[in-house]
Amino acid sequence: MPPQLPRALLDPRPVIIAIALGWLVATIAAFTLPDLHAWRPYTVAGLGVGVLGTSIFLWQRRAVRRGSRGAQSGLT
Repeated sequence: MPPQLPRALLDPRPVIIAIALGWLVATIAAFTLPDLHAWRPYTVAGLGVGVLGTSIFLWQRRAVRRGSRGAQSGLT
């Protein structure tokens, strides 16, 4: 049986925050720097997918905390 990972490596929140901030910075750059105007659709799509993914994560985590039978295991 492999050892348990440290709690810091099991927490997805820092990764979600870092990636969201990266997309936000890229979106701001795409809308403020004229040379990056071609990035606009990609950065807006990246933000949208990030919001959708974060919403699903939060929804699943809420289901785990509620004790729903169909919820994923391992989310706290």
